[in-house]
Amino acid sequence: MMIRMVYDQKFPKVWQLLERFRENCNSKGWKTSDDENLVKIENKYHNLIETYATHLSTFKRIAASKRRAVREGQSYRPVKISYMAWVFQKPPPQQLVETLMKNSELSKSNALYDLSNIYQGKTVCVGVNLTDSPVFRLFEEFLKETFGVETKHLYRPTPTEPKTFKSKLQKASIG
Repeated sequence: MMIRMVYDQKFPKVWQLLERFRENCNSKGWKTSDDENLVKIENKYHNLIETYATHLSTFKRIAASKRRAVREGQSYRPVKISYMAWVFQKPPPQQLVETLMKNSELSKSNALYDLSNIYQGKTVCVGVNLTDSPVFRLFEEFLKETFGVETKHLYRPTPTEPKTFKSKLQKASIG
């Protein structure tokens, strides 16, 4: 049974999980980086950021910069990062989650996945993903198909609700 997988085998560390996910992306024909958690499709870079703890100011600075040096052979070149997914092993600060949920500009290009419940033996990942990134959708499917882990989204707009965030946000806590 798939759901038992989380209990039967030790859930990998975040870096190991992302390494396996990169292999999954390679099998789809998407270009991935050997050294970094970057996936390139249709000239857009999707960056999965492995994090143990991130302060709100650090999150805002990195999310706003949208630039990163990418290794090509022996040299590096700056590229624009179209999408970033922050993958947390421990619960992220609630203020960071609220900032992402309330800021429509940040939420268009940033997603958040809290894996802390999985490391406590549960089969749910808490997430905020309002991007249109196919890589992040595949990441959610990968968690479900490989480990039996469901992604519970804190907020998703309904089809009739605009993504302006002027409507009420779903109140939910992480962790």
